[in-house]
Amino acid sequence: MTLTQLTSVQANMNAYWTERAPLYDANQQRPERFERDVAAWSQIWGQALPASPADVLDLGTGSGFVAFVHAGNGHRVTATDLSDGMIEIARARAAQTPNAPDFGIGDAVSPDFTPGSFDAITNRYVMWTLREPEVALANWRRLLRPGGTLAVVDSTWFPEGLDLNPTPGFADWYDEHVRSALPLAEASTIEPTVEVVRAAGFRDVTVTPLTSILELDREYGVAPGHDVQLQYLVRGTA
Repeated sequence: MTLTQLTSVQANMNAYWTERAPLYDANQQRPERFERDVAAWSQIWGQALPASPADVLDLGTGSGFVAFVHAGNGHRVTATDLSDGMIEIARARAAQTPNAPDFGIGDAVSPDFTPGSFDAITNRYVMWTLREPEVALANWRRLLRPGGTLAVVDSTWFPEGLDLNPTPGFADWYDEHVRSALPLAEASTIEPTVEVVRAAGFRDVTVTPLTSILELDREYGVAPGHDVQLQYLVRGTA
């Protein structure tokens, strides 16, 4: 795939997530479950990452939910996304938050940082969106210090095909051209994600089913158009 084609794929995805940013963020901030979500994710990330304070990069941060959890756990957090709409929301919240993450525009596949800059790299619900995941994982490994941690969370969101996603506007932006560029998007198990992590040279790769999040989703429900599904934490060491 040419650079022009890759750029058009990413442009479509950026446009979709910027358009969807307010609704996406509202679902992340649902008041009836927000405190329990923060507590559950704080425990998950707290167990997955090095002791604080560590230098953590959260890629594809969206409106920053995970980045704020890391900051709340005492880490020094840098967070990037290519959606202007998402980053605008994250920065507005950061302006009112102590020890806030540093939010910026950046590509998760090719993060623009000096090699060896971070103790940990994280993302949540990003792996399925990656064009060229092998390239992304190789770049992430270079950004980690020796012994650094990679911790990613995802699930098998679209095993029957991305074209069946009923979310309004999704099919307009995630057209056939985009869908064909996302090799992990339609996986029926978490194993392809695990294999990409292993192939990039990460050691001691583990997979943890996130049952605490599954229980919350069953109790409160998930975003419209989505199904309750088991999510997984995939962790490795550089």
